[in-house]
Amino acid sequence: MSHRTVSWNALSRSLHDSRPAIPAGLLSAKARIDMTVRTTRRPLFAAGQFDRGAIMSAAASAARAHQDRFGGTWGEAMSVCLTAAWRAAKMARHLTAH
Repeated sequence: MSHRTVSWNALSRSLHDSRPAIPAGLLSAKARIDMTVRTTRRPLFAAGQFDRGAIMSAAASAARAHQDRFGGTWGEAMSVCLTAAWRAAKMARHLTAH
């Protein structure tokens, strides 16, 4: 009968490495989107629907600032900022439901 050992260090490391990485600037993008929503008074979720124009507008303005601060391509900046904008919109939907 063969005896198999488990390396708990290797297992722990593989679990740690398999976690998705948080993109650089995600928190600052969310803060910029929240500020844009407050200053423009254009909510991301209103009347039971997502306002896709407001989400895109907030993400684009945050992406410009993200690109200035972190560099990278426009696509990377928009990816991070759209993720943050949709998270903010879903949070707004959750807050209006409760």
